[in-house]
Amino acid sequence: MAKEEMIAMLLAGGKGTRLGVLTKNIAKPAVPFGAEYRLIDFPLSNCTNSGLNTVGVLTQYKPLILNSYIGSGSSWDLDRNQGGVTVLPPYVKEGGGSWYQGTADAIYQNLEFIDIYDPEYVLVLSGDHIYKMDYSEMLKYHKEKKADVTIGVLPVAWEETHRFGIMNTNQDQKIIEFQEKPENAKNNLASMGIYIFNWQYLKNYLSAEAEAKNGSAGDFGHDIIPKMMADQLNFYAYTFNGYWKDVGTIKSYWQAHMDLLGENPNLDLQDRNWIIYSVNPNRPPQYLAEDAIINNSMINKGAQVMGEVKNSILFFGAKIGKNSKIENSIILPNTIIRDNVKIKNSIIGRNVIVEKGSQIGIKAKKDNSTAKELKITVIGDDEIIPKSSNIKAGMVVG
Repeated sequence: MAKEEMIAMLLAGGKGTRLGVLTKNIAKPAVPFGAEYRLIDFPLSNCTNSGLNTVGVLTQYKPLILNSYIGSGSSWDLDRNQGGVTVLPPYVKEGGGSWYQGTADAIYQNLEFIDIYDPEYVLVLSGDHIYKMDYSEMLKYHKEKKADVTIGVLPVAWEETHRFGIMNTNQDQKIIEFQEKPENAKNNLASMGIYIFNWQYLKNYLSAEAEAKNGSAGDFGHDIIPKMMADQLNFYAYTFNGYWKDVGTIKSYWQAHMDLLGENPNLDLQDRNWIIYSVNPNRPPQYLAEDAIINNSMINKGAQVMGEVKNSILFFGAKIGKNSKIENSIILPNTIIRDNVKIKNSIIGRNVIVEKGSQIGIKAKKDNSTAKELKITVIGDDEIIPKSSNIKAGMVVG
């Protein structure tokens, strides 16, 4: 097997509990996004566009849909004779086996896979962030700095620093301190969960941690990185100034979709120089009735609209009935909205049926909550909403 300079390990086993009913039956990286895609399409496409040909995808929670979706990797040009994409679930070894116990442990349990390619560097990614990034530029930076570890960072608003791991750096961007969700941050550079490690260093630390913890190598943020920093390895911050969104909560997932519909979208999904690839089987075209009204929305193939859709995103197979009005909402695949339905500020899951005359997410007249306190209504997959139901703003069904 020819030696690879760098391979990617994509962590895609998370349960995504903060997304609630949206991840009840599906792994978080397989959650649909942007009318056409799933969350995992973004890091996989970034790998392809960055010239990375070997990607290990580490799956665990509810993996069936995700594994089937990835398939041979052909949709991302990762069906290679050497390298390509490999799905890596936990498995039983000679000495036994266990579920992945943390981010670092997931990498540790796949040492043999990484050693097949004998890379100089390993890129560790999360499978559930929305962004476009050239990892080859980050690797170039890593080599220029003669770094042992490079961490992708993003400037965040100072009032948001308590939500992130914060990297304190000197003038040369060398990381001199790591603060985990600090109350009083010294910097506003937040970790993006994107790491480049010199492989031999990482391998040694993973093995030592597993030995110390009776088999588990733990987590990068809590175990491996603090030990590496204590040993004064060279850590550098690679600042990313593009659009990046951790869609780990209902509100951030909804907001990321609304960002696509702004006058100047922060994330251009039409950019032919950096295509976001996805699995797209042949589907019929959209059908828009003669009196349908579409305003500032994304309507995927196979959707049918007989009513009004405003500032919303419809995935494939969605059907909107006559006199129904959808506003500021996300309608996931194969969901049927019958006639005379009103939906606002909502996320409607896959394969849902909303019967005639229902109202979802419509704020009561006496509700004085401000836009800052916006209540997102969520309907889980496969639900049937009875005729003339009234599901109030902020409720979760499922």
